[in-house]
Amino acid sequence: MSNKRHSHAQWSSRLIFILAAVGSAVGLGNIWKFPYMTGESGGGAFVLVYLVCIALIGLPILMSEWLLGRIGQKNPISTMDQIAGRLKRSRGWMAIGVAGIAGAWLILSFYSVIGGWALSYIRYAASGTFSGMNSDQVSTLFNDLLASPGVLLAWHSLFMVLVIAVVAAGVTSGLERAAKFLMPALAGLLLIMVGYAATTGSFGEGLAWLFQPDFSRITGEVVLAAMGHAFFTLSLGMGVMMAYGSYLGDDVHLGRTAVTVAVLDTVIALAAGMAIFPVVLANGLDPAAGPGLIFQSLPLAFGNMAGGLFFSVLFFVLLVFAAWTSAMSLLEPIVEWLEEKTPLSRLQAALAAGISAWLLGIAALLSFNAWSGVTIFGRDIFNTLDYLTANIMLPLTGLATIIFVGWVMGRDEVRAQLNLSGGSWKLWRFAARYIAPPAVAIVFIFGVLG
Repeated sequence: MSNKRHSHAQWSSRLIFILAAVGSAVGLGNIWKFPYMTGESGGGAFVLVYLVCIALIGLPILMSEWLLGRIGQKNPISTMDQIAGRLKRSRGWMAIGVAGIAGAWLILSFYSVIGGWALSYIRYAASGTFSGMNSDQVSTLFNDLLASPGVLLAWHSLFMVLVIAVVAAGVTSGLERAAKFLMPALAGLLLIMVGYAATTGSFGEGLAWLFQPDFSRITGEVVLAAMGHAFFTLSLGMGVMMAYGSYLGDDVHLGRTAVTVAVLDTVIALAAGMAIFPVVLANGLDPAAGPGLIFQSLPLAFGNMAGGLFFSVLFFVLLVFAAWTSAMSLLEPIVEWLEEKTPLSRLQAALAAGISAWLLGIAALLSFNAWSGVTIFGRDIFNTLDYLTANIMLPLTGLATIIFVGWVMGRDEVRAQLNLSGGSWKLWRFAARYIAPPAVAIVFIFGVLG
């Protein structure tokens, strides 16, 4: 183990931290997953439950992860070891940091594959490939991409290079600069897409689909889907927010900042729905098309509408930006740990972590073609990685985190760190102790049984 001296970086301002945290939260989950989950789960009914879950589950865990990171001022593993030791609690709590970093590494491996899909679709869009296509041709295009390991590898590799390049540059020169550019650019692109959606003639119908709740559609399955997505969209349980919190100074108000990040993340997810559903409905497509909504339904719409080439390029650039900001945050806690605990420099740590995730990603992309027959408990490699992280590792890590902060840490220290008083403190403490833990446990149990 290295005794190398490490000067811990700090965010240069609260605004930059917010941009970076929102960048982590805003990813494929917002632009790709949220719209199709909304479409599959009854539109406004899903959105309503999702918003409640963000407030009662997402916020307490988000604030807890930042709190731990800021106290520890180290990577997630060392942070948990240090705090548990100071409180004279079992070093087993260090498993929160271990599981978080492991989960981030596993997610990054297959997340990069999807990022590669988005990159490849920019090329298709720019070349006019979607023009005049019918549904069978669009489906064939996507299926041919999945069936081509060499092509998938090239795009997966390019995406990972983009991620490593930013993280290797460090907090100030890498993550901060990327956040300053990518987040405003993403917001601008999304506004343009919403503006275009308003001209399709189906904007009102799209808004009704998104915001008008049909309470008859609120089933146990919808509640669980909303709860799970609220948890994952904020990058919880994967060491990311704890690592980002370790770069925070004491002057940042965790409560207000968490609310700001959660609101911006939710606004962007809703804006993505406002951009997508009117286009889908205007072209007579199914808004409940599932995961294929982005890579099959939208290309069909773009290929058969005025200005489709321009707006298809715009949309997939937006998708890449969202994936890029999240992937950077997934790599960061791994690099932070390697940099602090080994003799590796920042560049070497980024290369080691990125290349190892890239190698695992190759196995994930091969599961769509050459290794399609390789299964683990009935799932291919890609879906095994997704299931293991989303249904097991992240919920358990998030559950342990909120239990540690809500029940193990001292009440006065937590309150001082959060800087909450009166009703705000009582509400947070009640949610952190009595709402979030059983809710996350339910997500875990049903996720495993499902």
